[in-house]
Order: sequence, then C-alpha cells, then structure tokens
Amino acid sequence: VTIPWVEWASLMIRWLHLAAGIAWIGTSFYFIWLDHSLRTRAGLAKGVLGESWSVHGGGFYHAQKYTVAPDEMPPELHWFKYEAYFTWLSGFALLVVVYYFGATSYLIDPTRADLAPFEAIAASLGFLVGSWLLYEALCRSPVGRSTPTLAVSVLLLILAS
Repeated sequence: VTIPWVEWASLMIRWLHLAAGIAWIGTSFYFIWLDHSLRTRAGLAKGVLGESWSVHGGGFYHAQKYTVAPDEMPPELHWFKYEAYFTWLSGFALLVVVYYFGATSYLIDPTRADLAPFEAIAASLGFLVGSWLLYEALCRSPVGRSTPTLAVSVLLLILAS
C-alpha cells in the first residue's frame, strides 16, 4: 500500500494555514477594536494614550495603551506575533509541498517553458526573493514616504509581472 504522503501533508498544512490565518486576522480585528475603544480620562499615567475596560467569561479586563514603552516593563510580556509567524511558515510549507514537490504538475507549463523541476523551483525562489528586495528598496526610497504612491507603484509591479 502506497501512502499518498504529499496529499496528506498538503491537507494538514492547509488546515494549519487556515487556522493560523483566522487567528492572525482575529487578533488584528481585536486590536483595531481595542484602539477604537480607548478612552482618555483625567489621572492616566504618564505616556498612556487611553484605556479600555472589558468583561468576558466572568472576569474584568483593563487595557491601557502607552504611546512609548513605560519606564518599567513587566516581567512577562505577551507578544501577538505567533499568529503571523505560523501563517507565513505554514503558507511557505504549503508552497513547498504543493508546488515544489509537485513541480511537474503545478509549477511547470511545458507549452510555455521547457524547464526541469529544479530550474522552475530556483526561478520561483529567485522571483520571491527578488520581489521582496524590490519591495524593501521601494519602501526605503522616497516612494515609500507616500503611502498612495507606494501602493500605486506596488500595484504596477504586480500587474507588470
């Protein structure tokens, strides 16, 4: 019996990617809501932009947003970064499993280019890295100082590719 491990890996990674993406989007929506729910009042500590009181699951939560890091940081600080990390890592793993392991089926169109799988994979990775470097260069250039100009420039690059 042959186990179709690529199909099973693809299925598992797709579900991981979906769950991580939902968590990332949910966290983003939570912080958008939190930013809009912040209220200022007299007596807030120095550097506090606003605060929000919430109730959930029988408990009360008090969140404060500082404009800069407070003078004393707590020993435990929760970072909301792993949702984005897992979304990116699972997405790249999905790219590898679906397109790179199945390059002859999904990555190469023999009517357009007669490439060996390793050539197509190298071209794909080169395009990804090159696009990332070009985007970084645009963001650091004078174009990156204007959000609308940067958005139009990136859109034109996407359409050109």
